[in-house]
Amino acid sequence: MENIKFKNGKLKIMHITDTHLEDDNIEMSVWLINEACKKEMPDIAIITGDNVHNDDIPEKTKAFIDKLMNVFEEKGIPTAVTFGNHDSERGAMTREELMAYYNTFSCSVSKDYKDLPDCATFNVPVMSEDGTEMKFNLWVIDSNDYDDEGHYGCVLPPQVEWYKNKSDEITKANGGRVYSLAFQHMIVEDVYRALKKCKKRKLYSFPHMYEKKDFYMFDPDFKNFGTLNETPCSGYHNYGQFSAMVEKGDVLGIFSGHDHTNAFAVKLDGIDIGNSLSTRYNDDRFSSQYGYRILEVKESDTSKYTSRVERWYNMFSFKDLNKIKKNGTEFDYKTAKSVTIKGISQRFMTKTGRVFCHLVTGRKNTYNH
Repeated sequence: MENIKFKNGKLKIMHITDTHLEDDNIEMSVWLINEACKKEMPDIAIITGDNVHNDDIPEKTKAFIDKLMNVFEEKGIPTAVTFGNHDSERGAMTREELMAYYNTFSCSVSKDYKDLPDCATFNVPVMSEDGTEMKFNLWVIDSNDYDDEGHYGCVLPPQVEWYKNKSDEITKANGGRVYSLAFQHMIVEDVYRALKKCKKRKLYSFPHMYEKKDFYMFDPDFKNFGTLNETPCSGYHNYGQFSAMVEKGDVLGIFSGHDHTNAFAVKLDGIDIGNSLSTRYNDDRFSSQYGYRILEVKESDTSKYTSRVERWYNMFSFKDLNKIKKNGTEFDYKTAKSVTIKGISQRFMTKTGRVFCHLVTGRKNTYNH
């Protein structure tokens, strides 16, 4: 795969996460991801863990990966993959074996550095449109699965040191700071510093991942984006990943998955800490709210970016449905109709909850992006 470059002065990133592909949801999920790619045509797709069911039969796991990766392979969309807690907690294939298989696809830009404790922490340089210089950088980080006590994993000290050294190397090689975005499965533990703590449960407040007596919600004194719908599930330990990124000053935002219904970001110490929706569809009302995130950077000013969340229930208009019914297959129409019709009630409940929260408490649980 050739170097990633800005195109027409822009870089478009599609963040896909928590697809959890298995027999029951793979056909509809992959079809929707394919439709999203046709609509967006991103310059790179970044997939951040809990990707496919790791089966006891490796060939079945590979078949799931085939269906996912062929979406990007057929469109020539460069694709970076890292892992979550579920990718290797069961099944026959190790993380290393999974990564090796993802890398059999020509669209893959993933790397496996043998001197790191994981196999899915790497960076993807983004070159200027003319290909002469590095203009932006993408950090793709394996937040691991579980620690020795069974808590959710986090970024480990050797990975933090690798980031610091690599950041210095990039800065030196390019005569100054190269701005970047970071992607991983587990949200950084520091997110709780940007949320408001309360000692009892309130509407749209959520218990701390490990200190269950403490509840957290959006803090209006911070810059907030999107919707907080559940507890941010971070790792138990904190080995200084976020602090290192603040120190180096090159990371604009860190985006994670893992928490399926969260689609938010909070700004802390100059960095956006964000969470993207699960990108799967289970043919039910609830999962019609899932989707993907699009981030865009302009080559003319790489010190900032824009972000938007697209939910499945907004994917198709009724005019689109008629077009798919006329020109698509029966399966295409069934999937598009399912996500649209079932999404009507989900959309209503979501908007009602937002309005009710604001009327009763005066607080917001949703902010503009």
